[in-house]
Amino acid sequence: MARARWGGHPWLVLLCAYAWGHPKSLDQRDDVRNCSISPPYLPVTAVNTTARLTALRQQMYTQNLSAYIVPDTDAHMGCGNLNVPSCLSVGTTPVVTWLLTEIPVGARVGVDPFLFSIDSWESYDVALQDYDRELVSITVNLVDLVWGSERPPVPNEPIYALQEAFTGSTWQEKVAGIRSQMQKHPEAPTAVLLSALDETAWLFNLRGSDIPYNPFFYSYTLLTDSSIRLFANKSRFSSETLQYLNSGCTGPLCVQVEDYGQVRDSVQAYTSGDVKVWIGTSYTSYGLYEVIPKEKLLADTYSTVMVTKAVKNSKEQTLLRASHVRDAVAVIRYLVWLEKNVPQGTVDEFSGAEQLEKFRGEEDFFSGSSFETISASGLNAALAHYSPTKELHRKLSSDEMYLLDSGGQYWDGTTDITRTVHWGTPSAFQKEAYTRVLIGNIDLSRLVFPAATSGRMVEAFARKALWDVGLNYGHGTGHGIGNFLCVHEWPVGFQSNNIAMAKGMFTSIEPGYYLDGEFGIRLEDVALVVEAKTKYPGTYLTFEVVSLVPYDRNLIDVSLLSPEQLQYLNRYYQIIREKVGPELQRRQLQEEFSWLQRHTEPLTARAVPTASLAPLVTVSVLTILGWSV
Repeated sequence: MARARWGGHPWLVLLCAYAWGHPKSLDQRDDVRNCSISPPYLPVTAVNTTARLTALRQQMYTQNLSAYIVPDTDAHMGCGNLNVPSCLSVGTTPVVTWLLTEIPVGARVGVDPFLFSIDSWESYDVALQDYDRELVSITVNLVDLVWGSERPPVPNEPIYALQEAFTGSTWQEKVAGIRSQMQKHPEAPTAVLLSALDETAWLFNLRGSDIPYNPFFYSYTLLTDSSIRLFANKSRFSSETLQYLNSGCTGPLCVQVEDYGQVRDSVQAYTSGDVKVWIGTSYTSYGLYEVIPKEKLLADTYSTVMVTKAVKNSKEQTLLRASHVRDAVAVIRYLVWLEKNVPQGTVDEFSGAEQLEKFRGEEDFFSGSSFETISASGLNAALAHYSPTKELHRKLSSDEMYLLDSGGQYWDGTTDITRTVHWGTPSAFQKEAYTRVLIGNIDLSRLVFPAATSGRMVEAFARKALWDVGLNYGHGTGHGIGNFLCVHEWPVGFQSNNIAMAKGMFTSIEPGYYLDGEFGIRLEDVALVVEAKTKYPGTYLTFEVVSLVPYDRNLIDVSLLSPEQLQYLNRYYQIIREKVGPELQRRQLQEEFSWLQRHTEPLTARAVPTASLAPLVTVSVLTILGWSV
């Protein structure tokens, strides 16, 4: 079997680190390279790459290359563990600028086309051609040749089928649905090519463990109108799984498992006939795109499988809701545990994250975390995506804010929730900032909007309470989430490249605020897009929050909440009581049940509430609707 391609090889690229935004300066760190001093400081983990680079340059010489680009992505356009598209494109300009100044006119610049998105290839190609340089597709990865036997082995854990109880439809029903879309399409595609790992996993109800925190396996699928070809390592399938896939036959509902490394040749051979291949350009590598004749190509931004997968059917919705109830039990157990142990000075960010995973591990159907836990105290929480390590962490203190962003992978669903707490006496500004973040969460969660509205059109509702006083946050407001799939599931969300909201989609809603060097706040819930009940006829949507953990009462300034926001919050607390309370009692978690009852007591205004924000919101809506999507 050919090996899966991985970009961003760690032994090849060594970069100087800078102290931007980190709570400890470089002279206090012994694990980070410091190029700002003379001589440069090298940690014990630094590796002399001279021999490796010499060997790579020799390979470049044999290919007549002046430069070779190694992007930070893989052959499925995944970046890190979040599986987001087109990581390379953000770095195109500086790389091209360097190439134009360092290599001669007429030079050849090599790349592994499987590690380039279609957009990235075209951007580089145009830029280099304008200055008489040539971008060259080298299908043999030169780094892999040099890495040789030192390269870690490819994943070989079993690929398995989910039990029917945890799937929304059988794989045969899904295949039939996609083929129906092919037949109804005006351009009549004869095949769909799937490159994103979660697409194949979803289509066949298969899971693996090749990607940290994601239950995927390296694979491609070529689904035609008369055949199904799954490209993966066949030795990883048990006889039962092969039987489940009907791999022993050759009919239209028989899955032929072929070698992972044969996908390019197979696609090229297929397109020699009278066919048309339907792809999603966001996740298809240039290595596959370049072998499909343009007159035989039907290209959309996202594949029909990815768009179909984004809308959960009723069974999938029920499964995801159930996973969030159990996840709430684990998080509530953790918050109770923290309240008892933090004042004793025995908990740090890393040990806390470990304890939370222990609680999640005691829940039914748990299969690991859905991403690396962000367990951040005090100034570390000001770094939006900080994660502690066993060696580098901070003690949790009753005098500081603590931000926890975490999630679980369960057979019935993927979870992602963020809560920020303070066990002592928060400052007036901390309470105001927290409450305004909460208002943003509430206002977006209770929003009613027309069907087919883009998330980008309504995203500002999560920011308005912060904007009113000159505050903001620098990350996205939400992302899609899967059924035991991606914790960041595209193409749902509130960014300009997300698709329009539709009934049955799940998205996170996660406004925040971060004061560099002091504290950070984020409140994240997962919500289901549902049909809204309106006074007059029409198709309108709203959100149903399925995360079920109360917010920190100690940080809420009730006087900032409008009557409508307060009513929404109390209704949400009642839902938490109704859904999570019985589960705590069933498991005889009486201490946690009592904690839940206290923390979901109805809130009442302690002061004259501020004027309703409705007029200002109306102005915001008019402004927002004028934005381009």
